[in-house]
Amino acid sequence: MRQGIGHGDGCGREIENPIEAAEGEEPEWSELRWGINVDTQNVFYLHGALQFFDTGVEIVKEQYDHEGYLLENISQRLDAGEYPIFVTAGDGDEKLAHIRHNRYLSHCYDSFTEMDGSLVTFGFSFGEYDHHIIDAINKAAHYGSKLPPKLWSVYIGTYSQADVEHIEKITPKFRIKVHTFDAKTANVWGLT
Repeated sequence: MRQGIGHGDGCGREIENPIEAAEGEEPEWSELRWGINVDTQNVFYLHGALQFFDTGVEIVKEQYDHEGYLLENISQRLDAGEYPIFVTAGDGDEKLAHIRHNRYLSHCYDSFTEMDGSLVTFGFSFGEYDHHIIDAINKAAHYGSKLPPKLWSVYIGTYSQADVEHIEKITPKFRIKVHTFDAKTANVWGLT
């Protein structure tokens, strides 16, 4: 049997009625809130995700439950005027400004700048408006330092010769070793 890597997005639940639960009543649990398990977080949505919402006080994660499917629950939030935490437009500076104005996205970005070892990207093209991601990679590289922890290299999945040529063109922007691999042949999900 294949052993999986534990993953956590920093979300968890808290007991909303701790006194009553301690006295034997049924505990009432909060919705999923980000930050409760931030110390063990190892899954980061750098540009947000459809299931994360900023309530103005907390970051909450919508999920499938006995009352509705995930997309139904997200649709109800949208109908109520709530919008997911999601960076979709703008140049790199505008994207970074959006990231910096949300504590969840800012935490993810800062965590990204602290990674070490090697980074493997799959399905990310490093387009013209993604220089903030290259900047974060370069920050993680601790340029000039030869001591770990630091980011040493990036492996970028490509799908075509045009992709390879694009990565070769932007390679000088990176302060680490850059490698490409054929994303079409990579078995990233372990499925055969």
